[in-house]
Amino acid sequence: MPTSALAAHRPATAFEQARFNMVEQQIRPWDVLDASVLELLYLVRREEFVPPALRALAFSDLELPIGEGQHMLQPKLEARIVQEVAPGKTERVLEIGTGSGYLSALLAHRAQHVLSVELRPSLKAMAEENLARHGCDNITLAIGDGSRGWNTDHYFDVIVLGGSTPILDQRLLAQLKPGGRLFAVVGEAPVMQAKLIRCSLPGVYSQSVLFETVIPKLVNAPAPARFRF
Repeated sequence: MPTSALAAHRPATAFEQARFNMVEQQIRPWDVLDASVLELLYLVRREEFVPPALRALAFSDLELPIGEGQHMLQPKLEARIVQEVAPGKTERVLEIGTGSGYLSALLAHRAQHVLSVELRPSLKAMAEENLARHGCDNITLAIGDGSRGWNTDHYFDVIVLGGSTPILDQRLLAQLKPGGRLFAVVGEAPVMQAKLIRCSLPGVYSQSVLFETVIPKLVNAPAPARFRF
C-alpha cells in the first residue's frame, strides 16, 4: 500500500488500531499484497459482520462462531480468496455459504453482482441485516444447498466455496464461464489444499494449489466413495 494510503488509515480508535494490526501483522505476511484488496479491508468493517458479543475479537486470527455451528473464516483467508479470484467490475460471482455476509461484501465491492447461497435461513437473515447496514445492493441471497452447483443453467465468472469439500463436484466446474476462476479448499482433515481452478474453454480446466489449510466442511459436500468389506 502506498505511504499516502497508509497515512489515511492511521489508527485513531481501538478498533482502527486492531484493524491496522490485522492488515499489517496477519494479512500482508500471508502474501496478500494487492493494494486494492488491502484498502477494501479498511472499507468493509469486519466488526459489523460478527456477532455483537464477539466484536472485540473481530480482527483476531481466528474462526469466529456465528451460530448454527458455523464459523467465519480467518481474516487472512478471506483476504487471500478475494485476491486470488480477483473479481472484476463486469463479472458475476457465485458464493456457496453466505455465513455472516462479510466475504460476500468483500466480493461485491469488486464484482458486478454476487449471488450467495446459504443453507440455513437464520444465517441468511443475519447476513441480510449485515449487508443492508453496509449498503450492499449488488448481492442476491438465496436459501439452498449449493455444494453440488446452483441452478445449472446459470454460469459465473467466479465461484467461491466458503467451506471445504472432500471432492469437488463437477457440476460446479461446469458453471464456470471461459476465463472464469473457482476457489475451493479440497480434501479431508488433516490434509486439505486451497485450489484455484481456471476454465480456459468449455470443459477445459487447469488448477494450481495455493496453500494447505484446514477449514470446516460444507454441509452436504460430496465425499469419495468408501470401500467396505
